[in-house]
Formats: sequence, structure tokens, C-alpha cells
Amino acid sequence: MLVVDNDPQGNLTSIAAAEAVDEDQAGLADALSSRAHETIRDVIVPGVWPGLDVVPTSGVTLGYVRDELVIAGAGREGRLRQALAQVAEDYDLVLIDCAPSLDQLTINGLTAADAVVVVTESKLFSANGLSQLLDTIDNVRQYYNPPLTVAGVIVNKHEEQTVSGRTWLDELGQAAEGRGLRLLAPVVPKRVVISDAAEASTSGGVPRLPRSAQSTPTI
Repeated sequence: MLVVDNDPQGNLTSIAAAEAVDEDQAGLADALSSRAHETIRDVIVPGVWPGLDVVPTSGVTLGYVRDELVIAGAGREGRLRQALAQVAEDYDLVLIDCAPSLDQLTINGLTAADAVVVVTESKLFSANGLSQLLDTIDNVRQYYNPPLTVAGVIVNKHEEQTVSGRTWLDELGQAAEGRGLRLLAPVVPKRVVISDAAEASTSGGVPRLPRSAQSTPTI
């Protein structure tokens, strides 16, 4: 499996890369920028588990490339899709992790993907953001990537014991149903053990996908 850290914060790289990635090390930014010669294959690093590879992001360079894409002109939305084409057949699954912002990096991720898994929280602003994201997905499907589908919506950090959490979970369910989508079960509860597992780069008891697992690339 290949995971692509398409978020300038680089949190996925910190968690998933087997070794620390230096700020000046080549990464996704170099593979996307017209000013660099590296390809995706050149920047891949080993992940923390066998069979896991990472396209890393560190430092501030991906933020600069995001600004570069804003003024890049024709074809800018397909940079990531083009970059991944050379390694797509090497992996059963490619996961593209995007920031919670609807910028050129996210649009590149949507254009490169076959399917989208939306991760949200059972909160007011998350419900509002879900609608905006789905509108963006519709636009990307119309102009850049007609086969793009939404595999479902994952609710993360859910607070089942609070009235607010239960209320906004119902609102999210209704909003998803209204767009022909489904909430994937079970929801992910807000638990210290989950955040601790992420920081420690362990599975937290979640079984690993077998190397032979077949699936579609997901953002």
C-alpha cells in the first residue's frame, strides 16, 4: 500500500514513515513542482509496517507548491494524477491524505482518486463543511474526473455521551442521506487510546489489510 501525504502539515508522514523525514528531504512537493526534477518514485520512503510505503511531506515546501499551482494555468488540477501514474500499478491500494481545506492540493487529490472517503466529526462546523466538500467533489467530477465516487462518510472523534454529539450525528446522517451517501459504521469514538496509538505508529488493535487486498484509491 502507498500513502500520499498531501497535507502541508505533514502529520501523516510523522506517523507513517519508518524513519524521520528531514525538512530538506525530497517529497511530494518536489514531485508536483515544475521547478524540481524528482518523480514520485524518487521520493517514496518505507513505512512503519511491512508493505507500507509513504510519499512524504515535511517542512514548508508543499505550501509553496500549493501557491505555485494557483497560478500554474492549464493542467494544474492533474499534476498529482500524472505523478502517481508511474507507480499506480505497483500497489494494491493508494491512499491520498488531504488537508481539511478546499485548495489546489485537495483538488489535485480528488482529480487523482477513484473514490473518496470523507472523514468528519459530529459537530456543527463539520456538518457545514461536509456540504461544501460534497459540492467541490461534484465540481471535480464534472470538470476533471467524471468516474469519481464517494465511498462513504466516516465520523471521527464522536462523543456519544453528549447531547451535541448525538444531535450532530443525526444531522450528518440526514445530510449524507440527502446526497445519496451513507455513514460508514461503526463511528470512531473520541478515545485517548486512539490518539496514543497514532502517535506511537501502532494499529491500536485494528487488523492490517493483507498485501493482496484489492481496493480503489481513496482520498
